Amino acid sequence: MKKDIILSGVGGQGILSIATVTGWAALDQGLYLKQAEVHGMSQRGGDVQSNLRLSTEPIFSDLIPRGECDIVISLEPMEALRYLPWLSKTGWMVTNTTPFVNIPNYPETGELMAELAKLPNVITLDCDSIARDCGSPRSANMVLLGASAGVMEIIEPDKFREGIVSVFSRKGDAIVAANIAAFNAGLEQSKMIKR
Repeated sequence: MKKDIILSGVGGQGILSIATVTGWAALDQGLYLKQAEVHGMSQRGGDVQSNLRLSTEPIFSDLIPRGECDIVISLEPMEALRYLPWLSKTGWMVTNTTPFVNIPNYPETGELMAELAKLPNVITLDCDSIARDCGSPRSANMVLLGASAGVMEIIEPDKFREGIVSVFSRKGDAIVAANIAAFNAGLEQSKMIKR
């Protein structure tokens, strides 16, 4: 089994944390992992993307060819659409609906949602709002990871939770608990809206 994943968003939204938790969970589960360099992290507000390839068999390239991505995970709806050419015909788009307006001609939110709604396999959710409801506004990235776990299939949800503990434990128990709660909320939301 193999899953090719593109992580996208805007600098400062937590893409690197998603990649780190996913990588930890994959390796702990005995999967092979290749990750392309994360681009854009040096500029807060700039676009960020990374290729993440997971497999039960060895992987020889860290780049995902156009049209072959299994899941695009995006913390920003316009950035989600930017990587549409990489998504396979049966692939999943999992994206936050909260826009990060960082350019003067940013498209209307309704237009973005209409384009996303055309996809056969899409989960759209307001990760920012869900994170606030969980009491941790900075955990929108873990909400999105939870929603993605519902369609990823190659990694068990408990491995993600263990990854969250491992990655965030140095920040204290309250941060770990908040991130696990956000992950669980995203996973539950994806079960309700998955189509």
